[in-house]
Amino acid sequence: MAAPTPKPNVIFILSDDQRYDSLSLTGNPVTQTPHIDRLAKQGVFFKNAFVTSPICGPSRANLFTAQWERTNRVGFTSVSKNFVSEKAFGNSFLMQLKEAGYSTAFIGKHHTKIADRSNTQLKQNIDFCYYGEGHLGFHPADKKKTFSNLTNKSQIEGLFEAFEAYLKPGDDSFYENAHASIKKQLKPRDPNKPFCAWINFNLPHQASLGGMGTRPGDPKFYSTLYQGEQNKFAMPAGYPGNLSLPKDVITREEQPGYYRFSEASLKRSLLKTSRAVYGIDQFVGNLRAVLEKLGLAENTIIVFFSDNGLLYGEHGLGGKTMLYEESVHVPLIVYSPHLAAENRGSQRAELVVGQDIPATLLEMCGLSIPETYQGQSMVPLLGNKKVGWREDIFLENLFTDQGYPRQDAVRGERFKYIRYYSKENDRNKYLPDGIEGEQPIYEELFDLANDPKEQRNLANNPEYETVLKKHRARCKQLKQELSPK
Repeated sequence: MAAPTPKPNVIFILSDDQRYDSLSLTGNPVTQTPHIDRLAKQGVFFKNAFVTSPICGPSRANLFTAQWERTNRVGFTSVSKNFVSEKAFGNSFLMQLKEAGYSTAFIGKHHTKIADRSNTQLKQNIDFCYYGEGHLGFHPADKKKTFSNLTNKSQIEGLFEAFEAYLKPGDDSFYENAHASIKKQLKPRDPNKPFCAWINFNLPHQASLGGMGTRPGDPKFYSTLYQGEQNKFAMPAGYPGNLSLPKDVITREEQPGYYRFSEASLKRSLLKTSRAVYGIDQFVGNLRAVLEKLGLAENTIIVFFSDNGLLYGEHGLGGKTMLYEESVHVPLIVYSPHLAAENRGSQRAELVVGQDIPATLLEMCGLSIPETYQGQSMVPLLGNKKVGWREDIFLENLFTDQGYPRQDAVRGERFKYIRYYSKENDRNKYLPDGIEGEQPIYEELFDLANDPKEQRNLANNPEYETVLKKHRARCKQLKQELSPK
C-alpha cells in the first residue's frame, strides 16, 4: 500500500501598496524583480487580479474572512470600530489549516483587529505569532518592541530572519532574546507537521520608506540602487494639475500631505519604492533558497499578492481607496511544485480577487471550503484550460476619512463603472448601507479596452447610454447580493 501523500506546506506573501506594474514582469521601466518573475514563470500569473476594498485594513479583513467588506463589515477599524469576529477568524484559511494539523505562523504587519482589541484569538491560536500593528517603519524595532530581538534591523531582512527562525529547528537565540511580552506566542515549526506561514510586509508603503538605507547595517542597495534612473519613471500627463474629478468628489488639497507630490518628490518616492520592491524580490529569492536547503521546496505552495495598489499622480491624485486601476489592480502569483509542467508559466486573464485566495489554498491542501466564503477557488484556473468564471467584480470604498468619497463600482472584462456619493453627511462615519434615498453625485464609465488609463469618461456620452444603464443595474444587483441577508 502506497504511503499517503503529505499535505503541502503553504507560504502566503502579502506586500503593501504594491502596484501591478511594479515588477519587471509587468513592464516596470526601472525595477528588476528576477526572483518574483521566476516564481511567476514556474507558477501561474494572474493578469487581472484585484482587491475590492483598496486600503490596508479592509483589504486584509477581506483576506481573513474571504468576504467583501459590505458583508464582513470590518472596514477600517478606526472608522468602523468593528473587528473580525471569532467565528470568521475560525473560518480563516490560517485556522482551517491549523485545525487540519498544520503548524501556523503570522509574521509582520497586522492592520485589522481579531475578535477583540488585544487580538487574543490570533495570539492564542497561531503557533508563531510575530507581528506589529499598523505601520512598522523601515526599522521596525524603532516603533515596535515585538521586533527588538532582530539582529537585522531593516524591515524586509528582519522579517526574513523571523521566518527563518520559525522554519529552522534548533535555532534558539531568536526565541531566547524575544521580548518578554511575546515569548508565549512564539513556537517554532513542528517538523512533523505541514506548515502555513502568512508573511506581511509594510513595504513599499510610503510610511515605511523613511530612513531607508540610512544605517550602517542596512543592505547597500537601499541607498544606491537605480541611482540616476529617476527620469525613466513616466509622469502622468499634466501632473500635478491633472485632477479629473469634480471638487465635490475630491480635491488634491484634501489628501494627506504625504500623497501630494511635486514632480521631483514623486520621482524620489518612486526610486525608494523601486528599492523596496527589489528588497521584497530578494526576500522571495532567499526564501526559496532556504526551502531548498531544508528539503521543503518540493512540497511548498507559495502565493504572492499585494493588499492594494497606489496612485502616483494619475487623475491628479496620490494614495489609494479610489477605484481606479492603479489602486485596485495588483500582482498575483500562485506557485506549486505540483503544477503540471504544461501549466507552469501560464498567464490567466480571468477576473480574480483577493477573496479567492483562501478558498484556493484550502482546496490545494485538500480541505473543504467554509460556506461563509464569497471568494471562489482558483484551482480550476491553475490548469491551462478554459473554465467558467465570473465576468465582473464589485469594488467599493467605505473609508470616509482623509477626504476620500464613498464609492462603488463594477469592473468587467471591458468596461468599468464607478459612482461617487456626497461627503456632506458621512465624514468619519461607517455607512456600508449608505444613506437612505441618496443618489450618486457623479458617475464614470470607462472603456478599458480602448482607454486602459481611464482618461475618457463616457458616462455622459449618448452613444454609451445602454452600456451605462446596464452597469448601473449590475452595480445595484451586486451591491444587494453582497449585503448581509
